[in-house]
Amino acid sequence: MSHDNSGPARAYPLTASGALEAPAEWAELRAACPVAPVTLPSGDRAALLTRYADVKQVLSDPRCTRRLDAEGAARISADESGGVFNSSMAESLNGAGQQRWRRMLTKWFTTKRMAALRPAIEAMAERLVDEMVAHGYPADLKASIGFPLPVWVICDLLGVPETDRDRFSRWSDMLLNLDRYGQHEIDAAQRDFHAYMAGHLEARRAEPGEDLLSSLLTTTDADGGRLTDDQLAATGQALLIAGHETTANMIGKMLAMLLADRRRWERLVADRSLVRTAVEEVLRFDANSGFGMPRYVTEDIEVAGTVLARGTTLVCSMAAANRDEEAFAGAAGMSLDRSPNAHLAFGAGPHSCLGQALARTELQVVLDVLLRRLPSLELAVAPDALRRIEGLVVGGLREVPVRW
Repeated sequence: MSHDNSGPARAYPLTASGALEAPAEWAELRAACPVAPVTLPSGDRAALLTRYADVKQVLSDPRCTRRLDAEGAARISADESGGVFNSSMAESLNGAGQQRWRRMLTKWFTTKRMAALRPAIEAMAERLVDEMVAHGYPADLKASIGFPLPVWVICDLLGVPETDRDRFSRWSDMLLNLDRYGQHEIDAAQRDFHAYMAGHLEARRAEPGEDLLSSLLTTTDADGGRLTDDQLAATGQALLIAGHETTANMIGKMLAMLLADRRRWERLVADRSLVRTAVEEVLRFDANSGFGMPRYVTEDIEVAGTVLARGTTLVCSMAAANRDEEAFAGAAGMSLDRSPNAHLAFGAGPHSCLGQALARTELQVVLDVLLRRLPSLELAVAPDALRRIEGLVVGGLREVPVRW
């Protein structure tokens, strides 16, 4: 059976009935149409994968590339840049340079290094909780803690002074919004960010610190190669784009999911040793994780008994795969002590998320601090009143109103 891309296609992203709910079509597609034709926001066609085994296969297959600027690749959004998925950042980090870059960065993002960062992240979280409590409730948990914490952590990693955090937040927001800002605004933000990073790199070269960039300026890999200044600036942008908005949104969604059914929260208050497995389960259960991972097929491959022709653009829905009953017992419900939990929230294969140890650390710290400091925390609105953000590559909630 070969893949027929001419029949009727569903509009993608699919919609769900509530901000925390999964689209009803996921279960249907997993059962009956594992390779489903979809139309992207640009009007271009792609094929959507929703099963765990298929998503994992494609994300690990070197023939399924991130070359979304290839001839005939589907454009994600209507503006010609395709937004974050094929920016100049992706270009300077592609190919052989990308392997070097990953190797050099991987050393920084080890679980061991993250454990060393943990006390600093805890101190930041405590400070943000203090400020939120001082302002009183109802508070927006996302704006108070979710949004500032990851940008502080990334600025800390890059050795960026505290006074520049707000600019970093703004750039992050602009570089990730596919349809809230015009192309010229996004281009200007990219230029400003690059100019800032170039100056910052000069300063770090003159006076190295303990941060990631200072270390990358002087590190060579096994064959004596170094990262170019362009790659170092792109590293800053990659960390900001990949690490800020995604983690900010995940902090908000994590608390919304745990508070939507308050028995989950009560259980964690009673037993904080569940924080680690609860974070993994929240990552698995997140139905609103954004666009998914697009891949461009460079030679014919077979997925789920379907031949996908070279030139096909695939969209891997990790969120749909994470709800696959074939891979997770009781996948449609949350189980806070689920273990093992081989979810695909951070992708799979050679391109799986580099910063996953950092993201996990931030989520665990925030959850732990809030359980300890505000055990009476609750949503200040009904769960079905929560609203999704429109137009972001990474899914999120507009706000997470809470009281305590």
